[in-house]
Amino acid sequence: MLTVDYDRLGLRPGELLLDLGAGRGRHAYGAFGRGARVVALDRSESDAKDCAAFLTALVDEGRGPSGPSEREAQGGEAASMVGDALRLPFPDATFDRVICAEVLEHVPDDRAAMAEIARVLRPGGTAAVTVPRFWPELVCWALSDEYHLIEGGHVRIYRLGELRRRLQAAGLRPAGVGLAHGLHTPYWWLKCAVGVGNDTHPLVRAYHRLLVWDIEAGRPLPTRLAEAALNPLLAKSVVVYLGKAA
Repeated sequence: MLTVDYDRLGLRPGELLLDLGAGRGRHAYGAFGRGARVVALDRSESDAKDCAAFLTALVDEGRGPSGPSEREAQGGEAASMVGDALRLPFPDATFDRVICAEVLEHVPDDRAAMAEIARVLRPGGTAAVTVPRFWPELVCWALSDEYHLIEGGHVRIYRLGELRRRLQAAGLRPAGVGLAHGLHTPYWWLKCAVGVGNDTHPLVRAYHRLLVWDIEAGRPLPTRLAEAALNPLLAKSVVVYLGKAA
C-alpha cells in the first residue's frame, strides 16, 4: 500500500533513494522494483531486519538495478539499516530522492528531522513527506486517547499550511500536494470507536478483510474508483512533494 507517487517524485532507474522511517519497507520495495538503488532506514531493529530480508529476496529474484556499474557504485543494490531521523548517518547531498512517509507525526523535534532530510538530499533532488491529514486525524484523536497516547504514538496533528512552512524553513521547496488512502479513514474511525486493540470486532474484521483483499487483488478498478472519489474528503494521508534548489 503505497502513499507516495513515484512519478510525481521523479524517481528514475539507477537513482539513490532514502526511505526514511521505512518500517518494513513498503516504499523501499516499490522504489527498488522501479530500478532505484535503495537505502531503507528505521529506528526499529525488528522492522529493519524484516525489511532487509525482503530486499534480499528481491535481489535474489533479479529485481532492481542490474548493471555491474550500479552494483559497484552502491556496493549492493539495496540496504536496510537502523538509524535516527535526527542524526542521519550520511554525508550531505547523498541522495537523489528521499521519502519520509508517516514519520514526522511521531517525532517530537520534527524541525530537526526536516533539516536532516534537506541536508542529505542533493541539490536538484526531490523529496516526498507524508503525514496524516488534519481533520480525519482529529476525529481519531477525539474518538480514542489510546490511538495517539501509546508509546511511540502521534505527538501532533499537522495542518497542511503549517507542514509546508516548516519544510520550507528547512530548505525544501513545496512543489505539489497529493491525497491518499480515503478507503482507510473509515476503518481507523471504526477502530478508534470500538477500541484500537479490538481486532476481533465483527465490523473491524469485515472492513480489514476488504482492505486486505484490495491489496492482494492488485487494487482492482472498483476500489481504485472508490478511493479516488473518497480522497478529496476522507483521505487518511496528505503528501507534500518538495524540491531542493540546485
